[in-house]
Amino acid sequence: MKILIINGPNLNLLGTREPDTYGTESFEEYFSKLQFKFRDTELSYYQSNIEGELIDRLQQAGKEFDGVVLNAAAYTHTSVGIGDAVKAIGIPVVEVHISNTFSRENFRHTSFISPNAKGVIIGFGLQSYDLGIQSFLKK
Repeated sequence: MKILIINGPNLNLLGTREPDTYGTESFEEYFSKLQFKFRDTELSYYQSNIEGELIDRLQQAGKEFDGVVLNAAAYTHTSVGIGDAVKAIGIPVVEVHISNTFSRENFRHTSFISPNAKGVIIGFGLQSYDLGIQSFLKK
């Protein structure tokens, strides 16, 4: 199985950005742990702060991967384009969020991705990615 993890804007700052909300571990450190834990699964990782690049990568993923774990970050709540890409690519996408978006500002309570996602995992810290991967592996 081939799974791509895609992170959106500002998630490249994990480990230093708002540690009370997002923790102190960088995503690269955590990704190494995921690769070790899921040794029998081919995991890849992509991050961009640019909406169009995220859409391009989703479209490409539809041709290369069995599934996507997507944390579109702030674009979750603003990007109709990313939501449309998730719907169009023909492979399952699990939407994940590190924080509980429903305990934050009201604008974070709306997702343009959720209606097109296989499922949504919110609020379990970095473990949200682990749970997203597991959702593809469980029969």
